Formats: sequence, structure tokens, C-alpha cells
Amino acid sequence: MQSINYEAAKELGLLSEEFDKIKEILGRVPNFTELSIFSAMWSEHASYKNSIKWLKTLPKKGEHILAEAGEENAGLVDVGDGWACAFKIESHNHPCAVEPVQGAATGVGGINRDVFTMGARPIAQLNSLRFGNLNDERTKFLLRGVVKGISHYGNCFGVPVVGGEVYFDECYHINPLVNAMSVGLVRKGETISATASGIGNPVYIVGSSTGKDGIHGTTFASANITEDSANDIPSIQVGDPFMEKLLLEASLELVKSGAVVGMQDMGAAGIICSTSEMSERGGCGMRIDLSKVPMRQKNMEAWEILLSESQERMLIVVEKGKEAVVETIFEKWDLACEIIGEVIAEDKLEFYYEAQLAAIVPASVLVLGGGAPQYEREYKEPAYYQEYKKFNSEKIEQPHDLAAVALALTAHPNIASKRWVYEQYDSMVRTVNMSTNYPSDAGVVNIKNTNKALAVCTDCNSRYVKADPEIGTMIAVAEAARNVVCSGAEPCAITNCLNFGNPYNPEVYWQFVNAIKGMGRACEHFGTPVTGGNVSFYNQSEIKGRPEAVNPTPTIGMLGILKDKRHHTSLAFDKKGDMIYLIGVSTDDIASSEYLYSYHGIKASPAPYFDLEEELAVQQAVLEAIRQDLVRSAHDVSDGGLFITLLESAMPNLLGFDITTDSDIRTDAFLFGEGQGRIVVSVSAAQETRFVDFMATQNVPVTTLGHVTKGELRVDNQSLGFVKDLKDIYDNALEIMIND
Repeated sequence: MQSINYEAAKELGLLSEEFDKIKEILGRVPNFTELSIFSAMWSEHASYKNSIKWLKTLPKKGEHILAEAGEENAGLVDVGDGWACAFKIESHNHPCAVEPVQGAATGVGGINRDVFTMGARPIAQLNSLRFGNLNDERTKFLLRGVVKGISHYGNCFGVPVVGGEVYFDECYHINPLVNAMSVGLVRKGETISATASGIGNPVYIVGSSTGKDGIHGTTFASANITEDSANDIPSIQVGDPFMEKLLLEASLELVKSGAVVGMQDMGAAGIICSTSEMSERGGCGMRIDLSKVPMRQKNMEAWEILLSESQERMLIVVEKGKEAVVETIFEKWDLACEIIGEVIAEDKLEFYYEAQLAAIVPASVLVLGGGAPQYEREYKEPAYYQEYKKFNSEKIEQPHDLAAVALALTAHPNIASKRWVYEQYDSMVRTVNMSTNYPSDAGVVNIKNTNKALAVCTDCNSRYVKADPEIGTMIAVAEAARNVVCSGAEPCAITNCLNFGNPYNPEVYWQFVNAIKGMGRACEHFGTPVTGGNVSFYNQSEIKGRPEAVNPTPTIGMLGILKDKRHHTSLAFDKKGDMIYLIGVSTDDIASSEYLYSYHGIKASPAPYFDLEEELAVQQAVLEAIRQDLVRSAHDVSDGGLFITLLESAMPNLLGFDITTDSDIRTDAFLFGEGQGRIVVSVSAAQETRFVDFMATQNVPVTTLGHVTKGELRVDNQSLGFVKDLKDIYDNALEIMIND
């Protein structure tokens, strides 16, 4: 029998002061099962102990919000016509670093369960992926595995991938980021809460049987990636998308039966997480017999059953007397369905195994926002921050060959088409994706039998965030909103996935704190409250004793409402002769651009130009122009600058452009700089007068760039090539690099 002491607690990832607190809570020394419970539930991944104080400062209220952050498994937003949207984004970074296929697959499965346990049917998926240098074989291995995992699980489960992003940077070499987002629809008033209530009500475990996969997965996700992390394969769950599909249909049928009191996905930390969170929300407890849990492996101990993260399982509290209703539904779908306990009045969780009391702990002290520890760590500004501010663009020589720069950026893996990735995903299943054949800045998802649609996207430029965490995170929110607006929709709420290094590093924590400040400011400004999400710390490799954190990457998942499907706006130029306008301020700024970072190889520069007031004014003007049918296309200026924006608008219909730059701004900044708050629109000859008159009433800068041409790309009377040639490069560059 292992001694329960400070050393045992440390081995399970607990601090000495946390071990003391556990003894104080219990009034005794915990047994090993109880210590394992606290280890999982007080891990960073489950408790958010180093982030919750700052997360509480984010705006959570808004006119569309039906469930505030933390109240349910996912955010819930009123989208009109009697419909509500449940959506959330989460990370599966550490599992993907050591087993990319299953790591990514189970990330997709878990985030979809968060949505359908609320009674919502998932209708769209997105992802945000970060990898190291694509010339490295490890990066190719991770990329291939992650894409295979996402595509296999999502395609089998039957939900389309409608958007996402893929970035490459050396900082993600060991520790990739894999963030998965799910979006679902449910009729208002028909949602199910993740709450336990009703003394004596039976508690069911349903879905897959329980094995040893994923044990201490939360602890694994709350530590640095090291050279020994590959030995932690038992911490990686194994997914079964066909089982998940059955579980989805059974769950939605169960919701309609009226027998359910509460339902929760059994994800991180397994049974202990679900029982404690549901109990804490309901102000009650549970008495659970672990011997009744269906098992697929023999000789499992109580703590292993409690902490297993076997996939495709859920915990359901059912109204007493309606057991037959529940069991009939799960028998129909050929799924396991076993009563393992009951709801009790006291704030405690009693776990029995083979007729012996294995553990007894208060439910409320285990969970996020309850009695789990809450810390505010030391933070300090890193030395690089002031060094980045010393950047002087005047020292950068302007290129003589603009065509060479355009070619280099077009072929860069951060800019080139991600076709090799998204063609492996089913984007059209369920026939709700409106943007596959009508490309727009956000994925647009049909709400059938209504005049509405949803616009969804994921955004974050981690270069900007590293350069200035507050401004960079504001830009992430602004760009997500900009993409939604360019698609014709109104931004209404966000979910977030906050990927950072070790929170005990004061410089990393400084990045986190300032990112939260920036997110809060921007979300208040755009009226997009935070509905929930995920904090992923410890994205930090430790190879040969040298720690290296990833760039701070607070990924934003944005939801917008397209109130009239007729206003769905494409990014594509429509006809030769249409006029091209730039809305927003052009600046002499190349800071943190892909052009500066990759073409010139300069990594140290501040975040690009950004003004929150100007950004909002531009977005409001463009959205109103779209609603008045004044523009044919809209596309925001982001990675690669204005030239890449124009090229991406030209390629879908193989059209070209002829534009004139601003003589007051250096040409490379005008074409390739990434100053924020700019949108390119095209306008037909028939609407040009109305458009100009309308823009004269708006307090935003408007520049006439030029016009749409037949196929050549011309800047200041100089040819930069033909759209068909650059499209070939853009479409194939990533696949060529992967297969090289």
C-alpha cells in the first residue's frame, strides 16, 4: 500500500499546500483513490486554478445570451425564430503531440458531445491548427495524423467542417495546437442542463464501456511536453465515431422523452468530473457503485474507473419512475445503459467498489468555481517586449521586384490554400454549408425552414499576440468579427481557446493576463460576450532541459447571425469592370506581417496598426452597405496584406485586378503590410453612385483602388502575373511541401 504523503501528492501533480488543504477539507489524510480524485479535479486542465480569476473579468452578458459562461457544457445563444445555438471550442494539444490521430479524433468527439448533451444537434465543425516548420518530417507526421484524426471522426460522425485555420511556426515544433469547435442547433426551451437534482433519482452511465485509456489525462495535459511524453500513451483516449453517432441519436431521442433531469458528457477526468460537476450545479451529491460500471478491461481499480477518459460515454440523471423509458431508448440504439447510483441530499460523493467504500469527498470542493484552488500568479513584462518596439521599418529596404514578393507570399504555407487539409473533410454532409460553392470570409451555415443562417469562424494571429498580447488579442477578436461581417452577418458572441505556456513562468503569465485584458476590451466594444471555452496552459516543450513555450495563441471562435440569407456575401470578384474599393485606413506599416517575418526574416517587431474605434466603424459601414445591396463582394485584409486579399478575391472566378497604390505610403506596406481595420469590396457599375453616396455618410476612409479585369494582376501599370498562374501556385504549394 502506497504511503499517502507530500511525495505521493507531488507525483500526482499536487502542490504541498494543496495536499494540506485536502487534509483540511476531509479532516483526515486521503486514501489513494481520494488523492487521485483531487489530482485530476485540481489539475490545471480541470480546475483552471491559475486562470479563473482573470476569466471572471471577461464580459458574459448580452442580448442574445441564454446561458452564461460556466453555466452549461457549451455557450447558448438565441439566434431567432425559436432557435438557439450551442457552440464551444476546446483544445486537445498534448494528446496530439504524442498520438496525433487519436488525439485529434477524440478532440472532435469530445467537443461534439459538449454540444449534443445540451440537446442540440451539431450542424457544423471548425478547427484551428498550429504546427512547426513544414520542412521538418516531424511536422509532416503530426499534420498528416491530426488531419486524418479530424477527418475520420468528423466524416463518420456526419457533421460538416465549414471553416478553420492552419498556421506553421517553429515555436509549435514539439507542441502542436489542435483546437476543435462544434456548433449545434436546438429549439429554445428544449435544452437539457448538466445538473443533478431530485433526491433518489437514478444516475445512469450510457454509451461505451470503460477501459484504462485516458487515465490521468487531465494531469498529462497540465504538464510540459518532454522527451518522455511518448511514454504517456495510456493518457491518450481512443475514439469510436460510429458509437458517438448512435449516442447522439439516442440522446436527442431521450431529451424528447421528458425523462431526463440532467445530462453531461464524460470527458476530462471521466466519472469523477461528471458526478462532481452535476452535483455541484444542483447543490446535491451522489452515491455511486463503481462495480456496476460496464467495463471492457479486467482488474481495474476504483481510482482507474473514476479517472478513465474512455470516450463516447455520458452521465444521465433520470426522473425516478421513468427508468423503462430510458432503457428502451438505449436498447433500441444498441447502447449500454446502466444505473450506477442515485442522487443524495448531502454535498458529498460516495464511491463504492465491490461492496467497499472506496472514496468519499464533498462535490463542491472539486470543481471550477467551487472549492477548487484559485491562484493569481506573479507576472512580469518580458524583455523582448520593449525590444520589439524598437523596430524601424525605414531600415528595411523596399524590394525592387514586387512580383517576386507576391510569388513568395502566395506560396507560403501560412497563406497558400489549405486545400490538402480541407478536401479530406466532408464539408457538405447534412446540406447546411452555404459557403463551399459561394466562398466567404466566414463559414455560413443554413438554418433550414427560416430566412436566417449562422456565420462562424476561428481566428488568431499568434505573431501579433506575442508582439503585444493585449493588442494582438484585440486584433484576434476584431478579425473574427470582420470575417463574420464580410459574410453579411452580425457578430453576436464568442467562445475561446486560450493556448499558453507554463503559468508558473512570470513572462508567460504576463502574456496571458494581457491577452485577457485585450479580449475583454474588444468583446465589450463589439458586443460579443464570451460564452465559454477552454484554457490550455503548459503548451511548452522541455527538450534536453530547455523549456520553450509556444507563441501565446488565444484562438477566437466567433458566432454571427445572418438575418437574411439574401445578404450572404462572397469574397469573390463577380464581373470584369466592377470597381474595387478599400474601406479603412492605409498605413505605412509592415510590423509583424508575414512579409516582414518570412520574406525579410525579421522576427522582432510590434503588433501591426490597430484602432478599436476605427475597426468598429469600418465593420458597421460594410455591414450596412451589404444590407443595402451595394456591394458584390467583401474580403478583409489580413495575412499577406492587400495583395493577398485581392488575389483571393480574384481566384474563384479567374478574374484579375488593376489597382493603383497610394504614393504617400511605401509600396511594400501598401501591398503587403497587415495594418488592421481594412476591407476590400467590389461594386457593380449600376450601384457605384449609390455606393459612393452611402459611403459619404459614413465616418470611415474609402479609397478607390481600381477595377476588376479579365485575368491579369496589375499594380501601378506593372504586371504581377496572371491569376491562373498564381492560383495554381496558391492551390498546390502546401501539398507539394507536405509530399516533398
